[in-house]
Amino acid sequence: MLKEIAIHNFAIIDELELTFSDGFNAFTGETGAGKSIILDAVSMVLGGKSDPTFVRDGSGRAVIEAVFSCGDYKEVIREILLREDLLDETDFEELIMTREIRAEGRSIARINGHNVSLSVMHEIGEYFVDIHGQSEHLSLLNPRNHIHILDRFAMNQDLLKVYHEKLKKLQTVQRQLKSLRVGEEESLRQKDMLTFQINEIESAKISENEEVDLIKERDRLGNIENLSKYIRQSIQYLEGNNTEIPGIIDLLGLLTKSFENLVKNDSDIQTVSDTVFSISEQANEIYDFLQHYQDRLEFNPHRLEQIEERLMIINGLKRKYGGSIPNVLSFALKAQEKLSHLENSEEEIENLVEQEKQLLNELSLIACQLSEKRIASARKVSQDVEKELGDLHMANAKFQVSMTTREDENGLLNSSGQRFVFNENGFDEVEFLIAPNPGEGLKPLSKIASGGETSRLMLALKNSLASADAIPTLVFDEIDQGIGGRIGSIVGEKIWNISRNHQVLCITHLPQLAAFFDVHFHVSKEVINGRTRTIVQRMDRESSIHEMASLLGSDSEENILAAEAMLKDAETRKSKKK
Repeated sequence: MLKEIAIHNFAIIDELELTFSDGFNAFTGETGAGKSIILDAVSMVLGGKSDPTFVRDGSGRAVIEAVFSCGDYKEVIREILLREDLLDETDFEELIMTREIRAEGRSIARINGHNVSLSVMHEIGEYFVDIHGQSEHLSLLNPRNHIHILDRFAMNQDLLKVYHEKLKKLQTVQRQLKSLRVGEEESLRQKDMLTFQINEIESAKISENEEVDLIKERDRLGNIENLSKYIRQSIQYLEGNNTEIPGIIDLLGLLTKSFENLVKNDSDIQTVSDTVFSISEQANEIYDFLQHYQDRLEFNPHRLEQIEERLMIINGLKRKYGGSIPNVLSFALKAQEKLSHLENSEEEIENLVEQEKQLLNELSLIACQLSEKRIASARKVSQDVEKELGDLHMANAKFQVSMTTREDENGLLNSSGQRFVFNENGFDEVEFLIAPNPGEGLKPLSKIASGGETSRLMLALKNSLASADAIPTLVFDEIDQGIGGRIGSIVGEKIWNISRNHQVLCITHLPQLAAFFDVHFHVSKEVINGRTRTIVQRMDRESSIHEMASLLGSDSEENILAAEAMLKDAETRKSKKK
């Protein structure tokens, strides 16, 4: 609700401060006094288009500051302020919106003292005020708002809350799926590569010490000729050369016998004798080893080829996977871990696809329920609006709530098994259509005539949707254009009826309409030192009667009596509805 406004150096207004009430705030006064200028000022703090000509002559800037109570939109406003980093305190009930217009053309918008963009000011302003008479704030002319109005009328808020929660989950699941699927092709390529690498390493069946053992064996096979030569030579030294040259074993045998004889004569030599015997035994063991080694020692070119091939495989794996066998084995373990992770990603995609399917089914059911309630409410709204239009002498006007859908193979299912495009509202697209005159086809609200006809239509809509339309403040300008006193009285009563749920600011020239005021402001102008300035007075009951008499033509006794009768009649009609 608009609580206060202060206007400085705006058009012909030099200084003006107004405090508004809830209910019906009526503005009357002579043409050119500045009534519409006040509404222009309101438009400025709602993010409306500014112009340097708004700055009062001789001033460098115009400033308009308005105080709004947030009411039911407190949480919505909080979210916007948080998003824009403008929230100074966690709890607030009011918002101060300021617009400064410089003579050189610059315009500055502020909310609670913080500079903001006009788009943010406009976004917040749309929650506070609807101005009828200027298209920039006719929320009812914007088709995107029609479904929200219909949903409020259909009392779909709780159902929509559940729908939005599930839609949020669906969007999260779809974001995760998109992220996983973007890398799916790369993931398949990695899986193929990792599988190949793991198979290559595992099929080789290498062990940590294998390379060292193979190199030793290869070296031994490569030196077979020298090995044979030195083994034969060693055996010859041990066994001797037939009978000509005794071998080491024979000599050690003779030496052992000699020491046995020595021990018989001197037992102190026993230790040395034992050593000689041990050496003789070791020589025999060496001889046996060399004989066995010689028997095993044979050149095997096939085995050498096998060893070379095996070493080639090992070296190939080392070049690819890490320079050593431990590194190759470590690479295989890590590759297996990566492969398992990728396979888990595939499983995750399958789970997410199932979640997506389940959420789409749940959303489809809720969307069908929303659609059914909208269809039922659309019929009621159409009937109510046409009745209101009839009261406003537009009895031949036709009003329709159009509900359409667009097919999409990936959309939500309706009860007939068709799939439709969906968004945060379900799969319905809603638009209000009007045919103001007989013989005319139904058209979008934005295509209808402007001026009084538009305002009366908006009045009919507002009256029909009063409980559903949550905009707290409604401004009507030129709503009395083209209507007479009798219709003016009907319009006045309807505006007052709207003001029971909304704050209303209304500029009028019809006393029959103004008579339904809760608060009456009179706008006039005066000239001081050659400068025109606007004056606004809050009228008491007696002053209002005289003002309405003037609107009838003059402040004559007859008109005063007529004005008093109009006011009493309005008060009586209002009291019957309270």
